[in-house]
Amino acid sequence: MWQGKKVLVTGAGGFIGSHLTEALLKAGAHVRVFIRYNSRDGRGNLEDLEPSLLGQLEIVAGDLRDADAIDRAVKGRDVVFHLAALVGIPYSYQNPREVVETNVLGTFNVLISARDHEVERVICTSTSEVYGSALYVPIDEKHPLQGQSPYSASKIGADKIAESFYASYNLPVVTIRPFNCYGPRQSARAIIPTLITQALASKEVKLGNLEAKRDFTFVEDTVAGFLAAAIEPKAIGKVINVGSGQEISIGELAELVLKTTQSSAKLVIDPQRIRPSKSEVNRLLADNRLAKEILGWEPKVSFAEGIYRTVAWIEKNLDRFQVGKYQI
Repeated sequence: MWQGKKVLVTGAGGFIGSHLTEALLKAGAHVRVFIRYNSRDGRGNLEDLEPSLLGQLEIVAGDLRDADAIDRAVKGRDVVFHLAALVGIPYSYQNPREVVETNVLGTFNVLISARDHEVERVICTSTSEVYGSALYVPIDEKHPLQGQSPYSASKIGADKIAESFYASYNLPVVTIRPFNCYGPRQSARAIIPTLITQALASKEVKLGNLEAKRDFTFVEDTVAGFLAAAIEPKAIGKVINVGSGQEISIGELAELVLKTTQSSAKLVIDPQRIRPSKSEVNRLLADNRLAKEILGWEPKVSFAEGIYRTVAWIEKNLDRFQVGKYQI
């Protein structure tokens, strides 16, 4: 399927994007990546790819909000995986305009170029945060959307624009809605690396809301969902949850990490890590039946195995992290 296929991955320097890019290269695709420009020529997590793979990439740097840059990146591609976004919820409290402009206008730019260049398939990346605190569980794709943070609101906007391009222009769009993805290369902005780094290197593990529950999926499984969505004809026009269908509280997660790392660190509540009360998402649990039915997808990596593999990677790369710092 992927041998010789011309693919664009936006946000390839990010956590999921780098793993997806790696999988596509190994499958034989011709991969162009769009990454955010910086003066250091930094390529983010793509630096973790083997040199032989990295050398195969066509790298385009720019800004999602620049329609001309996006158009050049999309031109000539068969499939577009759109993962680029500003994803930090605390960051969206501080800089809501940048988050909305990047995530909403950026997605619009990708979709309009994909339409104009008659791309075969566009895979847009949503987030389980668009559901807000669960009104019922497990959460299926018909669950109401609730913009409880500027970030989640921006992603709702992006999702609806993708929906409109399918309805209005018959653009072959699939929206993948990952629940909490984790694994090697993830930054300490996310909860699992935050826990692991502190457990490995500190006497205290600082956390926010211990009662919140999340549905975690290992990055390898999440990538498999993206790849399946790009080739299954029945997926076009659909929004599809990619989640494990299991939940764990942050407090229980912390205990698992402490056990896995054999750490004696003490759990400490840090007020700055607690979201505003009306913005907190208390529970996320995926109904993944649609992914199973349409994509033939289901998670293969157990949570215990995924945590073990993530701990092993972070132990080898602990010097990349500012342990204990609240990273937004």
